[in-house]
Amino acid sequence: MGLTSKLDKLKLKSSNDEFDAPTSKLDTSLHDQLSDTDDVDEVDNEGQSILMGIISQLRPGCDLSKITLPTFILEKKSMLERITNFFQIPTILLEANEMDDDLQRFILMLKWYLASWHIAPKAVKKPLNPVLGEVFACYWDNLPNDNKAYYVSEQVSHHPPKSSYFYLVPELKIRVDGVVIPKSKFLGNSSAAIMEGWGHVTLGERDEVYIMNQPNVYCRGILFGKLKTELGDHMYVKCPKTGFEADIEFKTKGLISGTYDAIEGVVRNSKTSEALFNISGKWNEVMEIKDLKTGEKKVLFDTASSRLQKPRVKPVEEQWEYESRRLWKPTIEGLSKSDHTLATDEKFKVENEQRQQAKKRAELGVEFHPRLFRSVKDLEESIQDLEYILYKNIDLKANAKTLTESILDVFPILPGQELHDHFHVPGYKKAEQGA
Repeated sequence: MGLTSKLDKLKLKSSNDEFDAPTSKLDTSLHDQLSDTDDVDEVDNEGQSILMGIISQLRPGCDLSKITLPTFILEKKSMLERITNFFQIPTILLEANEMDDDLQRFILMLKWYLASWHIAPKAVKKPLNPVLGEVFACYWDNLPNDNKAYYVSEQVSHHPPKSSYFYLVPELKIRVDGVVIPKSKFLGNSSAAIMEGWGHVTLGERDEVYIMNQPNVYCRGILFGKLKTELGDHMYVKCPKTGFEADIEFKTKGLISGTYDAIEGVVRNSKTSEALFNISGKWNEVMEIKDLKTGEKKVLFDTASSRLQKPRVKPVEEQWEYESRRLWKPTIEGLSKSDHTLATDEKFKVENEQRQQAKKRAELGVEFHPRLFRSVKDLEESIQDLEYILYKNIDLKANAKTLTESILDVFPILPGQELHDHFHVPGYKKAEQGA
C-alpha cells in the first residue's frame, strides 16, 4: 500500500476505552456514555492533512514527546488511569496470595501479570500524556471475600514523563509500588515506546517482593501498511526471596516469517539455574505452560475467559481540578463526538496552561515537587529502581483499619472525601514531618 492510499485509509475513526466490565454507579456519566465509540476506527476528513503534519515533524530516532500528535489516535483516558489495567483481574493476585507452595505462588503471580496485557484498545491508540502534577485515584469495593483496594498515582516528571503509582489491599496486606517511564522514538514506518520503570508487588503476609518490568510497545504502519500495535522484547518477573525468576520474550513479527503477538519464555530457579517451566502462546489469546520435568502442558491463561473489574472513582464534580477525568473531561467529550477540532482545542488549553506554569516556575526559580510521592533516598537500595515512592510510610505490619486510614489520608479517594489541609505540601516535606 502506497503512502497516498495510506493517507486515505487514515481518515480515522474514534477513540477507545479499554474497560469492558460493568461501570461504577458513582461515575457513569461520561465514561459509560463514551463506550459506544470504543475500539472503532472512524473516518476523519482531516486525516490526510493531520498525518502530513506529523510526517513533516518526524526524523528517524526523534523523541515523539516533542511531536504534536493528532487527537484521532488518542485514547479517552490518561496514562495514569491506563496503569490500572494491571489491577483489573484481581482474583489471580488474591489466589497467589493464598497459595502456600512457593513455586506455584510464583506461577500465579506470573499468570496475574501476563493476564493484563490484552486489556487494550482494539484500534491503535495512545493514552493522553499526563501533565505535571496530575493525579488519578480510584478504588475497588467489590473484590472477592469483601476485600477492598485503593490506587493513587501522580505524574512526578514531565520531561522525561514519569508516572508513579501505589496500590493497596489493606485486609490482605498486598501493596504495589511502581513507576512507568515511556520513552518514545520514531523508527521510520514504526514508533516505539521503550517502557522503562519497574513495579514491586509486596505480599506482606509472606514478606515477599516480586519485581517486574514491562515489554516495549511498537506501533507499525505509520506511513504505509496496516496500523498495528505490537508488544516486544523481554519482560522479567523475579522474587529475590524464593529465587524464582521468569524471562518472557514478547516476539514481534518479522517481515517475512513469524506471527503477531507471540510470547516465549522460561521460569527458572536462579539459586540452582534449573529451568522449570516453558511459557508459550499469544499474550492476547491463549498462553500455555509446560512442566519441563513431566512434559505436561496446560493452559496458563485464556484471555477469552477474563472478567475485568473496573476501578471506581469519585463523581467528576467532587474531583480536584487536576484529577485526570476532570482535567481532560472537555477533551474526552470532543473525542467521544469525533469532533477533533474541539478535542484539539481543549487539549491545547490544558497543555498551554502547563507551559505557562512551567514558565512561571522558571522565572521564580521554583522547582516542582510531587505532592503524593517523594524521591527514593540513596540509602534505600532495594527500591532505587522505583525512583519515587509514596510519601507516607505504609507499614504492612499494621492492621487493615490503620492501613485503610493511612491511604485515605494521602488523597481523597472515596466519594464525599475532601482535600486534606496538607495536600499541597510537597511529598518530601510531608515525609519529613511524618504526615
